[in-house]
Amino acid sequence: MTEKTAHIKQDFVEGLSGISAFWGFPKGMGAIFAVLYISPAPLSLDELVEQTGLTKGAISTNVRALSRMGLIRPVTRLGDRKDYYEAETDFYKSIRAILKERQNSEFDRAVTSVRETLSKLESGQGEFDPAERAFLTERVRALNDFFNAIDALSNAVARMNSLGLGTIQTVLKILK
Repeated sequence: MTEKTAHIKQDFVEGLSGISAFWGFPKGMGAIFAVLYISPAPLSLDELVEQTGLTKGAISTNVRALSRMGLIRPVTRLGDRKDYYEAETDFYKSIRAILKERQNSEFDRAVTSVRETLSKLESGQGEFDPAERAFLTERVRALNDFFNAIDALSNAVARMNSLGLGTIQTVLKILK
């Protein structure tokens, strides 16, 4: 591999690491996905350590999270006891998996907490001066609205699934 080729690949890995951090995930998670995405063959944990510079523990933790989100999948090789992974290239499938992850109990507890806090603020509970109550209510309502939008998007994507990918791609082409 030439130095220029290595530099282009490194820029790609760093770019996806930055996107990962932007969305609140560890940079290492983005790096692992990037390395797997541009790899023509599945990679082992050791190869991921070598190509990302992350520790084996960090690789293992992030690989589990990426697998759970449906962004990568394990691949077995007959006669080889190592774990190998490849990136999911069907982005529609990945988005569905990420949105499905949104439905886990931790997220639901957080959403419930925001809704309960908003309800308490709007019903006058707690001893706040009016300006502070108005400020808190505005902030918590904005977060609640965001969570409601994510919930609606998640439900819409789940309903779109029944249409099939071909139909969705046709609709997207029309919208362009």
